[in-house]
Amino acid sequence: METSLRYGEDSKALRIHAKEKLQIDSNTYFQVHGELDTKLGQPSSSSAIIRHFYPNLSATLGVGVRYDKREKLRYTISAKKTFPVTLDGFLNFKIKGVCDVDKEFKERKSRGAAEFSWNLFNFQKDQDIRLRLGYEIFEQVPYLQIRENNWTINADYKGRWNVRYDL
Repeated sequence: METSLRYGEDSKALRIHAKEKLQIDSNTYFQVHGELDTKLGQPSSSSAIIRHFYPNLSATLGVGVRYDKREKLRYTISAKKTFPVTLDGFLNFKIKGVCDVDKEFKERKSRGAAEFSWNLFNFQKDQDIRLRLGYEIFEQVPYLQIRENNWTINADYKGRWNVRYDL
């Protein structure tokens, strides 16, 4: 199980996040997420998604459900495609999208992004870094992610930010 501590300007509360992937076959897995809001002492979100990886396309497709304390139950579908920019695979261009619908299939929310991801292994001794620079298409907002070993900082042009520490 993967766990992390998360804090951001959107909730002003520390959240404990857990994720588990259960392999169904070599390219398919069932993924569950859960998040506990420490300020309220109760779960803030959870999801269950089946993801399939298409290795010959460097793409993934996911279908599942998500529950959020604000938006309640939603169905979700997601896709991601990676294009290597360099032969070593350290610099990639990714396109990704998610569409959520409410349980009555009336309200739809879409997100999509295009981003460059640059992995720098052993930037310094025992220090790996990943830089992501992207553009959220539907909101028309550029964003940045900096990851150093277990720490991740996300920020966008609208001033939204969050910090994550992987345990």
